[in-house]
Amino acid sequence: MGNSSGHNDTLSIPPGKGPHKVGCTDLMVGYTIHGTFLRLYYPCQASENPHLPDWVPCREYFNGLADFMKMNRALSERIFNYLFGSCKIPAAWNASFKPDGKYPVIIFSHGLGAFRTLYSAICVELASQGFIVAAVEHRDESASATFYFREHTEPGTKKHPSCDIAKPVSDNLEEVWMYYRPLKPDENEFPLRNKQVKHRAEECIRALDILFDINSGKSVENVLQCDFDLSTMENSMDLCRIAIMGHSFGGATVIECLCKDVKFKCGVALDTWMLPLDEEIFPEVKEPIFFINSEKFQWIGNIIRMKKLDSAIFPRKMITIKGSVHQSFPDFTFLTGNWIGKLMNLKGEIDPHIALDLSNKATLAFLQRHLNMDRDFNQWDPLIDGKDDNLIPGTNITIPQSSI
Repeated sequence: MGNSSGHNDTLSIPPGKGPHKVGCTDLMVGYTIHGTFLRLYYPCQASENPHLPDWVPCREYFNGLADFMKMNRALSERIFNYLFGSCKIPAAWNASFKPDGKYPVIIFSHGLGAFRTLYSAICVELASQGFIVAAVEHRDESASATFYFREHTEPGTKKHPSCDIAKPVSDNLEEVWMYYRPLKPDENEFPLRNKQVKHRAEECIRALDILFDINSGKSVENVLQCDFDLSTMENSMDLCRIAIMGHSFGGATVIECLCKDVKFKCGVALDTWMLPLDEEIFPEVKEPIFFINSEKFQWIGNIIRMKKLDSAIFPRKMITIKGSVHQSFPDFTFLTGNWIGKLMNLKGEIDPHIALDLSNKATLAFLQRHLNMDRDFNQWDPLIDGKDDNLIPGTNITIPQSSI
């Protein structure tokens, strides 16, 4: 990892634009498959020459991406390492937490075939604006790769992941890798995805419970070796102001979470894939939802399901970013040149910085409105209604009258 020959000197993940420097750390609570694994982004103290973590933590994640994309592992690892091996996340690894009143909280859920680090541009921006963000790595076999630990039994076997940042505290633990599970031939997709979205929601709720414990000063044991002191975050979170956010399958997870846990006060669903959800839950969702869609991903059936969440009582908003594609939200869009980006559908016609900037600003305005925050994010209120040359209010998809 990190041996690429400067390929990405000009292609990088944009740093946060807010007033806070951003730190990040990994937290695994419970070493088994039933534990919780997340990347935590937070406002941090400024430091000279901060250590920036690798964007892709270790080679096993490249293998997972290769499997998900149905590519040869050995070949794709070399390609991915050349393209992305030197990419860093613009956040200081294990930097000291910056106490500054109480920060609102966001739980972030990744998309199908992703993992906890692939939305760092969004998470870093939100943390720079004064949020604590927990990006969950899902263990429902929808991530391209993830890992947990089991007690070490056989002598002489490899114990630890190939990445230094993921070594366990205990020497008697060895890692177990879990890769993406593709659909079997002739398998009906809905039962699998419906089971997974329920699993994902439970993981997001557990992650939030852990933040509650940290905030209350309870001792939370990190399975991973870590220099970050979680106790410095005691009494630092505004747990009356909690949002859930996610992309694609993570967008479906947003809706499932809003149905399951009233602690989430609102949700931001990025280019949501609606198939995994039971429509029976829609009337139970009483919190505000903001759908931010790409122009190229959505289709009639998916939009119709979003529209079934419309309510005369509870705020529902939708905008579409012109010229954007489904992959305009993960970090890949910043890390590939135009030719590769468009060939692999990682880039749309719109400049990725403009697209994500619009999404982030609209998100911040929506969060201020529905978390009752006293910030200046309301300067971007018009974006919530799609008032910008690069936005479409609602959707670009024409829905037949017979379907409404």
